Amino acid sequence: MALRAILFDKDGTLIDFDRTWYPVMAMLAAEAAPDDPAQAAHLLDIGGYDAGTGRFRAGSIIAAGTIVETVDLWYPELAGRDQAARQLLVDRFNHACVIEGAAHAVALPGVESALTALDAAGYHLGVATNDGAESAVATLRALTLLDRFSLVQGYDSVDRPKPAADQLHRFAAHVGCAPDAVAMVGDNVHDLEMARAAGAGLAVGVLSGTGDRSDLAPLADIVLNSVADLPAFLHGGGAPGQQGRGRE
Repeated sequence: MALRAILFDKDGTLIDFDRTWYPVMAMLAAEAAPDDPAQAAHLLDIGGYDAGTGRFRAGSIIAAGTIVETVDLWYPELAGRDQAARQLLVDRFNHACVIEGAAHAVALPGVESALTALDAAGYHLGVATNDGAESAVATLRALTLLDRFSLVQGYDSVDRPKPAADQLHRFAAHVGCAPDAVAMVGDNVHDLEMARAAGAGLAVGVLSGTGDRSDLAPLADIVLNSVADLPAFLHGGGAPGQQGRGRE
């Protein structure tokens, strides 16, 4: 089936993951370990931040998980015991992501022009992220990209976030096409796992985030340097950095 729609991950795909999220997560780690910089650094480390490279590790809780998972990792004493206190922290983290995530958001190079080209070509565009939906909307609005997308979904938009199929199926229903008419684009394994679970027509890995080629190629139909290369690839001209099917 011909592709009619494209669903994008947000962090590492549309926005610069490390530049956007390090200051936000460092602030929340400092709140979790007041007056204890060593413990705050430890929390960032177990969450996935590599201080040596200044980057978040692929597949880590912060890079690939949800805010709920980060809260449970950093406050294990609350999991399954004090649900009211746990929910307050989840709400605090979500609020920080809405405000600070938008304030620190940095779009990746070429994203705006790529979205303009894809919209002009008639594709329905959407976002599926394991960030919260309110945070995703705030970030895209801050970057003046929100109006490019007909649907923006977070982990809290569906019963089962990525890597489950729910967000892609919901997007396909929203734009009125079958899942195999949707291309999924993301920088992390869980994006491509969702594509496979949902029966997407194309699974596109991009190297602009936390995942590398060895992570993405086994699940991707194509691996590109970034979203900036997507219009050329879809229009048949090829793209720099592309790799053939990683999965037959």
